[in-house]
Amino acid sequence: MRILIALSLMMTAAIHAETRVPVLVELFTSEGCSSCPPADKLLADLSGTQPIKNADVIVLSEHVDYWNTLGWKDPFSSKAFSERQEFYSRVMGSSDIYTPQAIIDGRYSAVGSNRQNVLKAISSSSAMPKEELALAVKREGDGLMIDLAHAAKGDLWVAVAQSKAVSRVSGGENDGRTLAHVGVVRSMVKVNGNQVHVALDPNWQGELKVVAFVQDAKSGRILQIAQSAGL
Repeated sequence: MRILIALSLMMTAAIHAETRVPVLVELFTSEGCSSCPPADKLLADLSGTQPIKNADVIVLSEHVDYWNTLGWKDPFSSKAFSERQEFYSRVMGSSDIYTPQAIIDGRYSAVGSNRQNVLKAISSSSAMPKEELALAVKREGDGLMIDLAHAAKGDLWVAVAQSKAVSRVSGGENDGRTLAHVGVVRSMVKVNGNQVHVALDPNWQGELKVVAFVQDAKSGRILQIAQSAGL
């Protein structure tokens, strides 16, 4: 009996040790910004290597539009992402709006290319467990049908992103460069209820992923999150 109890405790401890807390990293970036490519590269590294032991890093690249008048119109940019960055500025009590900026779990802000500070923020967020958010995605017609189940109170958001994207820039500060991105958000909608249909645009090339999360509207903190990749 003692042996069985000991084995049970060891298995429970092992499962607990392997548990990784999902942490959302949102990078506000622009192809018109010469300081952004190092941050884009760091975001890809975070997604690919998962460097924090207890964190499941989920990345989203949100391209702002306020660089578009300076010689290059970022094909992935949207005013909605500029407004989302402004939202974080308000709730965090900061007047700074810049690129590249990384927002980690809606709690921390860091220069998007500063690896040390971004990793520190991810590590801090991974120490704060989240309740599970159930996410199911299937192709339906010309779009995705997304079903969700969540417990936390807050705004429910669904983002559809290209897993990878490449651009050849022919103007602005990055003129002549080929830029690579990961987790490029093409659609982000606030959902009322537990189901949403997102139409797919033919211009969204390659593999897609869906990231769903519950966010506190006052503090900006991410309360629950789930990801479905390989779509």
